[in-house]
Formats: sequence, C-alpha cells, structure tokens
Amino acid sequence: MEKEVEPFEFKQCVIVQKATGKSAKNLRELRDLLGSVSAESIFHHTCQYFLSGHILEYTNDFGHWAAESLGEKALSEHLSNIDPYSYSDIEAFRRELLKAVDSRLDTPPEPRDAMAGDEFFFGEAITLIFPARIKARNLAEFLIGIRYVDKSSIYYHFYEAKMRLRGGTDDFSKWFASSLGQKDLSERINSIDPFMHTLDGIRGHIVEAVEDEVKRAMEEISS
Repeated sequence: MEKEVEPFEFKQCVIVQKATGKSAKNLRELRDLLGSVSAESIFHHTCQYFLSGHILEYTNDFGHWAAESLGEKALSEHLSNIDPYSYSDIEAFRRELLKAVDSRLDTPPEPRDAMAGDEFFFGEAITLIFPARIKARNLAEFLIGIRYVDKSSIYYHFYEAKMRLRGGTDDFSKWFASSLGQKDLSERINSIDPFMHTLDGIRGHIVEAVEDEVKRAMEEISS
C-alpha cells in the first residue's frame, strides 16, 4: 500500500502594524534604539521587509534608511549584506546589526542627521495567519496553487518559514523532500536567493522549478 501523501496546505498572512513611539534622527540614536527595541521590532524591519514591496537594492529597513535618509551607502550595503536567516535567533542577528553600526560610528566623519520628517520610526507588527483554502497532494495541484495564491502566502511559506523552521529551509522545500520525496526539487527551491527577488520573482522561480520537474517526469513515463 502506497504511503498517503500529507497535503500541502497554503496559508496566507496579514501584517497588522503598530507604532512603538520610538524614532531616530541620526545614526547614534538609531544605534541606541536598535539595542533596546523588542525582537519583534527587529523582525518587522528586517524579515518582514520582503512583504512590503521592498527595493531590491536593500534587504531591510535599516539599510534603506541609512542610504536614502543619511546618505550612508557603505553602511547600507553592510547592513543589507547581513543575512538574518544565518543566525540562530533574532538576538544574534541584532548583535550583528549593532556591530555594523558601531563600525561606522567609530569611523570619521560623524554621520549627518536625517531631515525633519525623515526620521526612522520603529514599529512592530502582529502576524495573523489563516488558511488560503488551497491544498496540494502532488506537483500538478501544487502548480495550480502556487500560481494563484496571494503574495502573502509566498512570503509566509518562503521567507517567514526560514526563521520559523531554522536551518535556512522553507515550507515548500520541506514538503517536496519529506512528503513527495523530491530531494532535487527541494534543493533547487531552497537554493533560491531570498534577497535577489521580489515575491513575484520568488513565485516565478518556484513555478519554473516545479514545471521542469513535471516535464521530466512526463518524459520518463513516455520513454
């Protein structure tokens, strides 16, 4: 008897933002607050950056602000090169962000202040997760689902999962490997660079990878 496949259940999420009342007008103030704000705030300004229609030049709100509001391009690049998914937890990631800011503050000249109204405003967010009412038991059904689910579903299963599951993996890769035995496909999805694409770009790469696997399987059957 064949093992019953555990279906992949697509989920969506909604981010409910809230202000912390904390803001920084320069890099020293940002550094002080970066060391004391909640882990939820760090997560919001880094990992959840990918859900906000981010600019690909940056990978988090801190790098974005450093470049656009302070003119600190080198620091922005440094901050954007720090991979949150390579750390065991948010606190370890926070320490690396602080190191990057401290390195700049220890190097003259003193960074300028942001213009009035262009301060960095720290926020937090509550993530509400709910079923998308789409399930897949094979690659064909998965293709239908991945093409039409909301972009928040791509974020939840690809980006948010890398923190939730640890080890740098994501929900898609995990399901392909554990439920379908598709190790090569799992590795291909897991190798997609999360920093080089928009959510639609991630979706496109996943669709392409699954379509290639479906075509390969069909060719094997017909040969």
